[in-house]
Amino acid sequence: MNCEEKENVFDEKLLSEIREKFWRIDTDSEGKKRLFFENAGGSLRLKSVTEISDELNKFPDCYAREHKDSKILQRYETQGKEDLRILLNAKDGAIVTDLTASSLMFKITGPMVEFGKGSNIVTSVLEHPSAYDSCRYYASKYGKELRVAPSNRKTGGIDAEEILRLVDKDTLMINVTAASNMTGAMTDLEKISQEARKINPDVFIVTDAVQHAPHGLIDVEKLKLDGINIAPYKFFGNRGISFGYVSDRVKELAHPRIIDDPADIWELGSIVPAHYAALSEIVDYIAWIGSKFIETEETSVGKRALVEEGMRRIHMQEKSLLSGMLYGGKNAEGLLHMKGIDTFFDYSDLENRDLILAMKFDNIGYYEAVREYEKRGIIVFERVAESAFSKRMVESFGLDGIIRVSPLHCNTAEEIDEFLNVTKEISTL
Repeated sequence: MNCEEKENVFDEKLLSEIREKFWRIDTDSEGKKRLFFENAGGSLRLKSVTEISDELNKFPDCYAREHKDSKILQRYETQGKEDLRILLNAKDGAIVTDLTASSLMFKITGPMVEFGKGSNIVTSVLEHPSAYDSCRYYASKYGKELRVAPSNRKTGGIDAEEILRLVDKDTLMINVTAASNMTGAMTDLEKISQEARKINPDVFIVTDAVQHAPHGLIDVEKLKLDGINIAPYKFFGNRGISFGYVSDRVKELAHPRIIDDPADIWELGSIVPAHYAALSEIVDYIAWIGSKFIETEETSVGKRALVEEGMRRIHMQEKSLLSGMLYGGKNAEGLLHMKGIDTFFDYSDLENRDLILAMKFDNIGYYEAVREYEKRGIIVFERVAESAFSKRMVESFGLDGIIRVSPLHCNTAEEIDEFLNVTKEISTL
């Protein structure tokens, strides 16, 4: 797709079916009309996710028993773990869970730094605080050097070359985001993984995939990752759980656990089958999209293949929506053509971007602009230097803030036009 091509991948019928699967896709909690373009902060929820969660949370039963209802819960747990492996293409290693993706990142990186061989850790300035600060915390605790790659002010991402420039034979871990949660720019993890291991075959490679997971395919086998985290609440699912993975060589490293459990168990305490069931609904939804583009009746297709196709189609649809925001639609002028609007970063290549756009107004500040959007029924978000979650990132770009706009694949071209027309109105205040 070239930068101005805006062909919708989902036809009208399929898009209608997709939209019907989400709660409050165009209304707020009071039933008032609203466009939610802040999915990078917490996405729209699948109806099936909340419904299965509500149903299983009614069970008083413990999953670790032999009676009927307990076995029902066990089946959901087993299927959920299988579906997580399908989603990540994780054929080995261990599953890791925690209450939040931030706590999970600390959980998986600590043992690598403590027991890994090497004297330095490589990360980037664009990391979420949990990834950046876990590197900083464990580097300080275990006397390791912390090396930080800069951002690319043109693309809004991290260049693989900048990461690799910091890697040497003594690098014990690389921790770099799969995609920026501020700009949507993806990181070339495949290149980093391949080239870094030529320098040091034993280096641990970890990625924060919280931002990227709802928008693009993840393949821990292909990337040879040692650790990864995802957050269902940004992936059409619930709050209160994060899922992750560690590789075979990490899973038996000493870590907090119940001593009598097998050494490769990373879950502490009783699991929550409802969370696994909800994850299965997310994976099933992606596979369902994939099934719309693969002739499953004539050919036997595995679930991973359907997930791959589903995520590919989601990414293609989101490229179309992002292109519409930039270049305009049938009834709206694109951001790149609007006077009084600054659209940060180079969006000429949409193939390597998630559906996030960073912008600002010439006539109004970040907070004020976000409130003006809200008055007109559109939810976006300001990322500003005053915030601990934004300061390091925005300042790396030489900025004091951005307005982050993050729709989802279930949004329509008409909704993008509505956003653009509201944006033009605000630019003239």
